[in-house]
This record gives sequence, structure tokens and C-alpha cells, in this order.
Amino acid sequence: MGSPVGRNKAATPVVMRTIGRRRWLKIGLLLTLLGGGLLGYTVYDYRRFLATPLAVPEAGVEFTIATGESIKTIAHRLREQGVLRSSLYWQAHARLAGLAPRIKAGEYLLQPDATPRTLLEQFVAGRVIQYPLTIVEGWTFHQLLQAVAGHPKLKQTLTGLDDAAIMARLGYPEQHPEGRFFPDTYYFPAGASDVDFLKRAYVTLERRLQEAWEQRSPGLPLQNPYQALVLASIVEKETGRPEERREIAGVFVRRLQKGMLLQTDPSVIYGLGDRFDGNLRRQDLRADTPYNTYTRSGLPPTPIALPGAASIEAAVRPAQGDSLYFVATGAGGHVFSRTMEEHNQKVRQYQSQRH
Repeated sequence: MGSPVGRNKAATPVVMRTIGRRRWLKIGLLLTLLGGGLLGYTVYDYRRFLATPLAVPEAGVEFTIATGESIKTIAHRLREQGVLRSSLYWQAHARLAGLAPRIKAGEYLLQPDATPRTLLEQFVAGRVIQYPLTIVEGWTFHQLLQAVAGHPKLKQTLTGLDDAAIMARLGYPEQHPEGRFFPDTYYFPAGASDVDFLKRAYVTLERRLQEAWEQRSPGLPLQNPYQALVLASIVEKETGRPEERREIAGVFVRRLQKGMLLQTDPSVIYGLGDRFDGNLRRQDLRADTPYNTYTRSGLPPTPIALPGAASIEAAVRPAQGDSLYFVATGAGGHVFSRTMEEHNQKVRQYQSQRH
């Protein structure tokens, strides 16, 4: 019979193996718990990151994405600027959502209420900074060109071209440019071309003019929308008061119907061009040009300025009445008369007041 001591010695390796397995099981379980906890925290932190507002000041931050720039570079630059807490999380979100290749180049304004999630949506939608340029009612085409050429965010491609070449570049050859661009405020991203800007203003004018022409009053002495544009440009230059535009248009329409000369000073000034020094003289009224409505009947050959919506509306829907004359009061407005005698009295009255 074997001794008890011998049996205990034989059992020792089995016990040790059992204890070893338990230890490794505990270690494995602990690692699993730690790994699961770490994964759970990572998922929690990732979701919190996507929903937390960016570190952006109240005024916002401008950020430019170059053409062809990688998601990795964009994320690192956002992290370096302090906008993102984690570039890895943001890259992961962009790649998992399949949006990384859809990010668009351009200048962006990052808002303080944006989150990493909405920031990516902004980049994908291409919601870039839009810069304004206002075309002012009553400007000439050359004044418009100066404003376009002076805007730092427009790409200049028309420098050095004359009017005919510019209109050809826009796709409208053989057209006189004056009056063809609708006064309004237009918005565009950095790098938009001067051609694109002018095309938008041209197309807007054509649409607005056609809409107005279709609603014109019956019996107008105007043969087509272009003649309405010419008349609208004269109305635009004659008054800055909205309430007077239709009445002034009515005067010119009645004069056209009666075969009278329009005798409008702004058209004479336009015809003088650079020779006009700010003082319109009697000799200027006698100097014949295609735009001198004191020496030539009918409308001038082209518009003399860029008319706004109110002047276009006035030209096609003038006020009814019987006045044929008007004179400036010196206070920005005009008084209207039916006869030459009444008009001359008004002229003397307001000339004496100015002196």
C-alpha cells in the first residue's frame, strides 16, 4: 500500500495547473472587461465629440480648403487651429459616413454653434463664404466695370477689353452694354469670375424686363422691351424719388405720343461723355449727338444708365395724366405742368429761389 505522502506529491502538479488556469482566466476576464470598458468609453467619447460645439470664437473662424486637399490634412489643420479636439475622431466619422471624398474646396466661415458633425456637413454641401457686390441703380456700364474690377474676391478676366469684346466674352456679341445689367446685390464665393458675375446680372435684367413688358399698359408708344429699357434709364436718371417715377414716365410717354422732343438733360449729358464737366450749358444743348434729345426726336439709341425695378415698372406702366413738362424744385423733387406757359412760370420761380 502506498503512503499518503506519496499520493499528495502526485496531486500537486494537477492542483498547480488548476490554479494556473484560474489565474489566466481571471486575467483574461479582467482584460476583457478593461477592453470592453475602453471600447465603451471610446464610443461614448466619440459620440460626445460629434455633438459638442466647436472651439470657435463668437465672430467665427475663416478656414480655407484647397482643391485636392486630403481629409487627413484638413483634420490635422483643424486640430492645430484648436477647432477640433480630435482629428482622428473627425476623420473616422468622415470615412465611416462615406463623406470624405465629397468635401468641397473653398473659403468657409466656421460658426461657434457648429459641431464636428455639422462642420463636415457644411464642407460636403460647399456652404462657402458668399461675398456681396451691389450694382447701384443709375450707374453706367463703365461704373459697373470699375466696381467689378475693384472687388478683391472676383477673378479678373476682362481687364483691358473694350465694351464690344466684353459683351462677346459674355456671350452677347453685337449688343450695346449700357442698361443691360440689373441693379441688385449679388453674392458669390471667392474666385468667381467677373464674367460669371456679369452674366448673372445680365440674365436677371432680361428676365425682369420681360416680366414687366408682359404687364405693360396698352397703347404705349414703345415697340419692344428694349425701348422700354431705354425709357426706364431716362426715368432712373431724372429722379431719385420713387413716388415720381411713374409720373415722369407719363410725361415722356405723352411727349412721344405727340411727337414732341423729349428734351431730357441726362441723355444730353450721357452723349457728352468725358466732355461733361458737371455744368450743362446752353451750347451743350445745341451740340448734336445721337443722345441729344433737344436736337433729335424720339428715344436715344441706347439706355443711358442701369435702371432699377421701379424705373422699369414706371416705363411700362406710366401714370395717367396730362402734364407734358416738369422742372426740378431744387429739393430733390419736381413740379409738373400741362402747358409751356405754366412750365416757364415754374422754371422762373424755382430759379429765383435757388438764387
